[in-house]
Amino acid sequence: MTKGAAAAILGLACLSANATVFTANLSGAVEAPPNASPGTGTVTVDFDVAAHTLTIDVTFSGLLAGTTAAHIHCCTALPETGTAGVATELPTFTGFPLGVTSGTYSHTFDTSLAATWNPNFITNFGGGTIAGAESAFLAGLGNGQAYLNLHTEFAPGGEIRGFLQPVPEPATFALLALGTPVVLLAARRRGKRRN
Repeated sequence: MTKGAAAAILGLACLSANATVFTANLSGAVEAPPNASPGTGTVTVDFDVAAHTLTIDVTFSGLLAGTTAAHIHCCTALPETGTAGVATELPTFTGFPLGVTSGTYSHTFDTSLAATWNPNFITNFGGGTIAGAESAFLAGLGNGQAYLNLHTEFAPGGEIRGFLQPVPEPATFALLALGTPVVLLAARRRGKRRN
């Protein structure tokens, strides 16, 4: 196998790794500052920029007080640390269950609508346009600079949160499974030729 073929296989794997699905585990330990909440949760975000859809699925339980708001913050200065302003609609997601300590939520937003976004996010990160906000949000998600935050009466600044991380598409694993042995074999053959 040539170096070009190996590079092509790895390139295809990397291309399909540009996931539009992101996930996080939510906890008080990830809050800034951390808190001792026994609350936990999970979130899956599917962001399709071409279709202008943002689907958010959240499950949470064990909060110390009733929910007051939920949204996604973006973009922190460094991945997986710090705080950022709210990127999505204010004061909370449409239809999010409020005043509860456990629950589920699923909603699909139209990201071509200004109402989906915090106006400050459109201005400060999107260059004043919704398309810019979509691009900045996708970059923040991909770089680990966006987090879902659940705010409660116990912790108005956020009781549990989690930084969203890309979920590789199944095709990525298949390409890597097929490509890795080929790349290793090529490297082995090249090493034998040098000896």
